[in-house]
Amino acid sequence: MKIMQIIEICGMFLIPLLAGLVPIFIGQRYGKYRSKKTEDVQQTPVGTVVGSNFGLLAFMQAFTFQIVTNRYDTRKDLLVDEVSNIRTTYLRAGLIPQPYNSESRKLLIEYVDLRIDLSGDLSKIGLVKARSEQILDTLWKYSEKLGEIDRSSENFALFISSVNDLVDNFNQRITMALEFRIPVVILWILFIITFFPMFALGYQFGISGKGSFRINLILGVIFAVVMFLILALDRPETGLAQVNQKPMFTLHLQLNAMQTHGSK
Repeated sequence: MKIMQIIEICGMFLIPLLAGLVPIFIGQRYGKYRSKKTEDVQQTPVGTVVGSNFGLLAFMQAFTFQIVTNRYDTRKDLLVDEVSNIRTTYLRAGLIPQPYNSESRKLLIEYVDLRIDLSGDLSKIGLVKARSEQILDTLWKYSEKLGEIDRSSENFALFISSVNDLVDNFNQRITMALEFRIPVVILWILFIITFFPMFALGYQFGISGKGSFRINLILGVIFAVVMFLILALDRPETGLAQVNQKPMFTLHLQLNAMQTHGSK
């Protein structure tokens, strides 16, 4: 794991932790100050305000969590689709003539190998993406040449259709993994909303004199853990919430077994 990746992961926890703790301490200080200045400050219905604010914060966190979990489920579905598409393309490569037959199968095995390597080292994502695009471009060139040979061939059409599905699946997975993120405006709104209930809670602690550093820390950690989970699901490249790659490992074994059997 690279240093920058470690820093990013630490920031995913520390920033929400500070976003939760700082307003509490500010509110607590202000509450103590107000309690000394005004005698009837404790009669203020602060508890009602705190409860309503925390209800809004919980709603926003649930809304954001729903976004990232839906996206995580989509990534799982895309993995299964990709495994199916790769295997189908490998099998349909047997319908086309040499040298496209063997070359296509070699490229597909390499394509799977790249996925396996990436699951073990996410720092290779740039290289894997570039090489995967080269492999797909080569397979599509083979499809174009097959189309030139015989546009009416059903066997060629099946292979070309599989390659097209594979390209579509690759683009969808890259988009989901690297480009789609929680909109920044939602994160900003979430952190802004966080400030007010935490401040109000700290203020209530301040005027009642019942707050403590331990309680403040527990509340801050709870908020930080929830936000950390949301950010981890939103950033699969960190490796904290990866989709189980077992289907790809199984495909890797199947293709290599078929390649070995076919070469005998």
